[in-house]
Amino acid sequence: MPDRPPASSPDEPPDDTPGSSPGEPTDDRSGLDRRILALALPALGALIAEPLFVLIDSALVGHLGVAELAGLTLASTLLVTAVGLFVFLAYTTTASVGRLIGAGHPERALRAGIDGIWLALAVGAVVAAVGIAVAPWAIRTLGGTGEVAAHAVTYLRTSLPGMPGMLAVLAATGVLRGLLDTRTPLVVATVGAVANAGLNVLLIYGFGWGIGGSGAGTALVHLGMGAWLIAVVVRGVRERLGRDVSLRPSLTGLGGGLLDGLPLFLRTLTLRLAILLTVATAATLGEVPLAAHQVVNALWGFAAFALDALAIAAQALVGRALGASAEGEARSILRRTLTWGAGAGAVIGGVLALLAHPLASLFTPDDVARSAAAAGIYVIAAAMPLAGVVFVLDGVLIGAGDGRFLAWAGLASLAAYLPFLWAVRQWAPRGPGAEAEAVVWLWLAFGVAFMLARGIATYLRSRGSGWMVLGTREHH
Repeated sequence: MPDRPPASSPDEPPDDTPGSSPGEPTDDRSGLDRRILALALPALGALIAEPLFVLIDSALVGHLGVAELAGLTLASTLLVTAVGLFVFLAYTTTASVGRLIGAGHPERALRAGIDGIWLALAVGAVVAAVGIAVAPWAIRTLGGTGEVAAHAVTYLRTSLPGMPGMLAVLAATGVLRGLLDTRTPLVVATVGAVANAGLNVLLIYGFGWGIGGSGAGTALVHLGMGAWLIAVVVRGVRERLGRDVSLRPSLTGLGGGLLDGLPLFLRTLTLRLAILLTVATAATLGEVPLAAHQVVNALWGFAAFALDALAIAAQALVGRALGASAEGEARSILRRTLTWGAGAGAVIGGVLALLAHPLASLFTPDDVARSAAAAGIYVIAAAMPLAGVVFVLDGVLIGAGDGRFLAWAGLASLAAYLPFLWAVRQWAPRGPGAEAEAVVWLWLAFGVAFMLARGIATYLRSRGSGWMVLGTREHH
């Protein structure tokens, strides 16, 4: 549980409520920066664990062959989509726990966290069962055929049993973030990443399981991480509320969690549809551009989740500020996290640009695929400052509980993106010698046009006051 627990009684405000600490007024930039970084830096390690899993899997599978790497592109896209659709399990829990703590109701906050974990386990079991059954159809729908499709189905079916663990990690991490504990998820994520690398090497090459070993190893690690974080949350709840506290799920809480999470589910659905349509478009460009897209997409995910650490800090701090009715503090958090997001994006983009070719070489020995991947890396390097701003704006509005707006903004952004994707399908160059150009076209559409559409919508919202609902009241 967090190093700084909730208040000792429901009526006593927590010590770390924004704006409540002596010497840290809302306009103290250095104090606010310290609090942002104290949350963001540990969150960084936890956030990059999932894309790090994808990077590790991509590097290990990529050396099996281009067909295996292309198959991993399709399968991992579906897997990440399935997990991403339920990211509200973390986001809504972070926002609700933070707001309730800020308002002085720690018992209600912890109860909401327990219900969120139960919901994650139930949803994960259903998604795993359905996904295993429909895996061949799903891969065909994305454009997979022949050997590529066979590898994709193998990876998907061996990795899906870990889905309950993946979603439990989201929910438990959301509880801890709401309590301003980003260190525990960091420890679990670090151990998980190391275990994933070692286990996958053993299963892929030691046991000779090929791409199936990569999926099985990742599933086992996710289940272990989920069990670890659940144990941490349960121990903390019993320490705070007593050992005889009921850990059974509440039907009211489960139903409320689904209802509260629906807007963010819809928002994430639009984002995942954009990603799926992008992968489907990559499949029409040829096997090499599809394989190169996996490399670029893995690095994009790694960098994006790194930038999202600032969004996590914004979520937790904004939720507490609004719960404590500290409007000025919420505005200060918005301004400072936007500055940090743009700056961090510029730094990450610079590193990607400098290391484009060496990074591409880590994933594939194929010269053509490597050159195409490097071209795409240059595009995402240029897009990183924009991405940093977009992710922070998302985090602020999620922390404010402004899910309904984000759902509508997601629909609008997807509608704005579709013409660019259509242009890539129609006019992007194809064939031998044009692989790098095709990847550049694809990532200009996604990394620039789509992200710009998201950024415009959320920035205009942040300029107003509609997202600032104070106290424990919900958005309507």
